[in-house]
This record gives sequence, structure tokens and C-alpha cells, in this order.
Amino acid sequence: MTRARPIILGAVGVLLIGALWELYKAIAPATGVVIGGVTVLPRSSDLAMPHIATMFLRLGQPVLGDPGSPPLWLAVLQAAGFTLGIAAVSWVIGVVVGMLLAILMQRFRTAESALAPWVILSQTVPIIALAPLVSGFGSQIPGWQDWMSVAVIASYLAFFPVSIGALRGLSSPEVAHVELLHSYAVGWWKTLVRLRLPASVPYLVPALRLAAASAVIGTVVAEVSIGLEGGVGRMMIEFASASSGDPAKPFGPIFGAIAIGLVSAGIVALLGLFLRRYRRSEATS
Repeated sequence: MTRARPIILGAVGVLLIGALWELYKAIAPATGVVIGGVTVLPRSSDLAMPHIATMFLRLGQPVLGDPGSPPLWLAVLQAAGFTLGIAAVSWVIGVVVGMLLAILMQRFRTAESALAPWVILSQTVPIIALAPLVSGFGSQIPGWQDWMSVAVIASYLAFFPVSIGALRGLSSPEVAHVELLHSYAVGWWKTLVRLRLPASVPYLVPALRLAAASAVIGTVVAEVSIGLEGGVGRMMIEFASASSGDPAKPFGPIFGAIAIGLVSAGIVALLGLFLRRYRRSEATS
């Protein structure tokens, strides 16, 4: 029951969101709530807020009216798989860079004082501003492809929680334990592997979850910024133009993005199962 509790709570949360959606459609005016000429609550018409049942029925219909057009769910699934692959690459890059930075900052206090402020300030730069820089630089490298630019941009978001969480974890062992290893002439590398890395797991696993979510968000946004075709990010923009005549269609790629996030969280949760013996008391990142 304890292990199933997060799944149950997640399912209840999804059902609650759906119930609130339908409740708002039932009680709110079709033109929305307007105060002083300003719309403070969205419209509840079928054009602006289609019923949830309509969204799921639309998934089973063809993407276009042309003969042979695939169903919407299949197109969304293919786009979600493409985006998930890029997000996985960006997550790996972010984890590697974040761990290396954390190990460097833990090893040298001067490096921590010099790098930690820049690591924090790096997250104030919007992805939209980085997209043309990364894309322009990558175009000068032979064999560089647009999806690589998206992976690099998304890893820019993914490395931050890993570097901060890993730094806290690597610094978490008690002083008595560290001094005990020093008294036995254990070197820095063995201390890192035998003591600091296992002690960092309660901090690192939540950081990996945040990194996975950041990688998905960064990938979707970067796809839109660069204009990469094949993913759910570009599909959202393309389907949004059809919202006036087919209001349920743009919600297909949104469901795909949600599915990517759930898959990413599930993969990290499986990784946490392999490390559960080190997770006696998991800490928030």
C-alpha cells in the first residue's frame, strides 16, 4: 500500500483535474468572466474548452481528412517517442555535467565559491535566448543536426538540479566518518566512491527526477524555438492553427507531452529502486 500510494494519489489528482474542468464548463459563462472589460477567467465554450470525452474521441480519428491519414493517437505517439529520445539524451548530458560540477565543487572549496553562483545564475537565462546561439554554433560543426541543438539546450535545464543536489549529497557524510577514512589513509577517490556517493543518493534521486522533468520541458520548448519537426513541440504549434475548426485536435500533443513526463518519471523511479538500500531517509532537493 505504501508503494502504491503515489500512484493512487496521482490518479486521483488527474481525475480531480478532469472533474474541475467539466465543472467549470458547466457553471461558467461561455464568454468567460469579464470584470471591467478584462477577462479574468477563460471562456467555457466548446471552441475554447472542449469536453474531455471529445478530446479522447478525437485521438481515434484521422489527423487529416485525406485518405490514408493515420489516426491522431498514432501521430502523437510517434512524435512523443521522438521527443522522448531527445529528452533522454539531454537528461544524460545534464546528469554527467551536473555530477562533474558537483564533484569538482566538493573537492575544491575555491571551485565551489567560484562556480556555485554562476550555476545558479545560469537558470535566469531563458531558453529562447539560447536557442539561436546554440543552433548557430552547431551549424558550423560538420555533421551537426538540429536535434543535437535541442538536446544541448534541454540539458542546460537538466544539469542544474543534479549539480545542486549532488553537491549537497556529497557534502552530507558526517565529519566523524570522513575523518575515520582519513585515519586509515584512504584517498580522496576511494572516499568519494565508498562514502560520499552512497551518502548522496537520498539527495541525488529527487534531483534526477527534477532533471528528468526539466529535460522534457526544455526539449519541448527548444523544439518550438528551433523549429525542429517530428516532436510534440512542433506538433503543438502546427495543431494550434487548426483550433478554430477542430478545438480538440491541439490537445493531442499536450497529452503526448504529459505521457513523456510520466514515462520519464517512471524510469527515474525504477532507477531509484536499484538504489533503495541507500535511501534510508530521502531528502528534498
